[in-house]
Amino acid sequence: MTDTASVEPTSALPALPPLEEPVETSWWSRHHRAVVVAVGRIAVLVAGLACWEYASGRWIEAMLVSRPSAIGAQFVTWLGDGTLLLHARITITEVILGFLLGAVAGIVAAFALAPMRIVQRIVDPYIYALYSLPKVALAPLFIVWFGIGISMKVLLAGITVFFLVFLNALAGIRQVDPALVDAVRLMGCSRVQLVQKVIFPGSVSGLLTGLKVAIPYALIGAVIGELVASNRGIGYLVTDSASRFNIAGVFASLIVLTLLAWVLNAIVSVLDARASRWRDAES
Repeated sequence: MTDTASVEPTSALPALPPLEEPVETSWWSRHHRAVVVAVGRIAVLVAGLACWEYASGRWIEAMLVSRPSAIGAQFVTWLGDGTLLLHARITITEVILGFLLGAVAGIVAAFALAPMRIVQRIVDPYIYALYSLPKVALAPLFIVWFGIGISMKVLLAGITVFFLVFLNALAGIRQVDPALVDAVRLMGCSRVQLVQKVIFPGSVSGLLTGLKVAIPYALIGAVIGELVASNRGIGYLVTDSASRFNIAGVFASLIVLTLLAWVLNAIVSVLDARASRWRDAES
């Protein structure tokens, strides 16, 4: 009888590494930077207000800079008697109407002028000259034409928004590939279909840029009109408080304008995020 030799495998499979268990992170480790930044901002604000309160009347004339406690009291008084809500509502109305008027006019003008290349070259110097003109210089003329009512501020905000939306929309339309436009025309596409299917989608990026840049400028245009001549609005509160040497009222009005600007910038950030997602999806 012969012994049968056992056959050993010539090679063995490599051992698999052990599976790594997911590392659980605490809430603090995920959000500690955001918390530190938020606490730091609050600390800076509190320290600045405390220094302001202490320095007013001691190191700096209180009549010139007021103090946070007086500003807060003025703010509460205006909230209680409805003054702040009345004037804030007027300013917000002017900003919204001015933005809508300027944005719609800018979009319509850009799409109307885009196909006329010769006309564009003729009017370009005049458009940029009007765009470069400080809008505050138009306020006295608008007062003569429209008075000091809400229409003057709406138009001043609208003309400020118009040029920003118009120029950015026109730049977006010019970026559309001419070869694509010619190819669509050869396929028998009508002018309306060309705008809907090719030109408008290709110019959305520039259009959104113009809209988000113009939002804060609508507030600037409206407030400029209120500062020059008005009897209502937050800008009027600034000039009226200054004429009465009510520095606390001036600072309270500026705080309201700051809050409005912050809200508008938040809207701009949302538009920017959505525009970025759209551009990423298209690329």
